[in-house]
Amino acid sequence: MKLHADLSLPAVMESAALAWVPSPMAGVERRMLERDGEEVARATSLVRYAPGSSFAPHTHGAGEEFLVLDGVFSDETGDFPAGFYVRNPPGSTHRPASAPGAVILVKLRQMPPEERAPVRLDTRDSALWRDIGEGRQEARLFDAPWERVVMQRLAPGYAGHAESFPRGVEIFVLEGDLQIDGVAHHAGNWLRRPAGGSLALASEEGALFYRKSGHLG
Repeated sequence: MKLHADLSLPAVMESAALAWVPSPMAGVERRMLERDGEEVARATSLVRYAPGSSFAPHTHGAGEEFLVLDGVFSDETGDFPAGFYVRNPPGSTHRPASAPGAVILVKLRQMPPEERAPVRLDTRDSALWRDIGEGRQEARLFDAPWERVVMQRLAPGYAGHAESFPRGVEIFVLEGDLQIDGVAHHAGNWLRRPAGGSLALASEEGALFYRKSGHLG
């Protein structure tokens, strides 16, 4: 399956308008945002776990990254409520499950073999956040030569300048309203710009979003 698989092209999806598609495991459904491959694929998706559901034990040959959007996601390493950011490096194995149900934004098979250490961060922890000026706050989630991942919060009325991304950028809107190059995006919207792209952001109500950059060069 190929969905927005050409990383040299821009892409945008309104996830709230997508149908939930059953996965091979009962009680686990997906909304696909980008995909290159069949069941083992380079993919970015929303995954929904019904209460009491689980996925078979499996190994992530090229890593897994996810942000818990709702509920509680669990595996052998712990229970991760909404707001947790997790990275499982290449070669890691786990058996995901959720007792109360969960929704996660997950990225599969997008890590280089150089990545070794797992990451577990609670983005609700105020100690992660810093003021970066002009009505913006930022929580740094991951920073390496191959990519940088942050969450940013924009104050109501924010109107910043355009920012360039020589090695590409990806955004998922979590809360509020986000104007990107004059186009309105709301919670659940996903956007990818290829290497050499730029973004001009603004927000009337304020916004919270996930941003990954440097990974498409």
